Amino acid sequence: MTVPMTENPIRGMALMAGCMLVLPIMDAIAKYMATFETMSPGQVTFYRFFFQLIALLPLMLIATRGRIEIRRPWMNLLRGAIHGAASLMFFTAVKYMPLADVFAIYFVEPFMLTLMSAIFLGDRVGWRRWTAIAVGFGGAMIVIQPSYAIFGLTALLPVACAFLFTLYLFMNRALGEGDSPLVMQAMAGLGGTLFCATALGAGNALSLPDFEISLPASMLGLVLLLILGAISGYIHLVVVQAFRLAPLSLLAPFQYFEIISATVLGYALFGDFPTASKWLGIVIIVASGLFIIWRERIRVAQSQAV
Repeated sequence: MTVPMTENPIRGMALMAGCMLVLPIMDAIAKYMATFETMSPGQVTFYRFFFQLIALLPLMLIATRGRIEIRRPWMNLLRGAIHGAASLMFFTAVKYMPLADVFAIYFVEPFMLTLMSAIFLGDRVGWRRWTAIAVGFGGAMIVIQPSYAIFGLTALLPVACAFLFTLYLFMNRALGEGDSPLVMQAMAGLGGTLFCATALGAGNALSLPDFEISLPASMLGLVLLLILGAISGYIHLVVVQAFRLAPLSLLAPFQYFEIISATVLGYALFGDFPTASKWLGIVIIVASGLFIIWRERIRVAQSQAV
């Protein structure tokens, strides 16, 4: 049965904003595991998708009463593999670079997403929304203040991650009418697990340190990995739902909200205290997102009045 797509931009934006505030917890856990638990990024990424699959599979079985119907299995597996590759690049980058600096480079992704949605999906992007995206990006730059030292080969990892994650989000929208969000996320967990297992095995065979196979070194590490999998499963499930409710280009600016919780986690866990200019950047980021919401409310009200 085809799952109908119902447009509800305001609700989609609210879901997206909330998810973006929670998702940086995953990256903080990944950095913690690499820094304090000495776990390789490849192994952390594998656990991220494996525990995502474990968390979602029982829920999917209950929701479908054991009658799982997958209309586009291969496309959903590919979507999961793409997400797995993106996560592997991001987790590797945060091992070697400050979390805020990785986000600074990664934030080219909303531009990629907006451009792709305008070209391939025909989403209408007015000059006000482009301006809000640009302002939000400028705010991110103020918050992060990347140094010249990061513009080396390592800096290409978050750029590549941004491109792959753009494809992942694009597929969220493109596949939204085929399968339910729960099925899509469970299949993404399976696809990501298979990709990461393959990459981990190949990298370990080549004796690459970022693909060393290991178990959690402590009970805290195991609990954090379980939390990592639960967040990746359930929060991305909500992200899928958000993209069923609103256009890609409309939701793209809300990814800047990640910098808010990333800044808080950076200070709490790694001692990176925000300067006055960083707080200014956070205000700009939030303001750009609120402007998008305000403009959309006006557009919806006008369309309903006609």
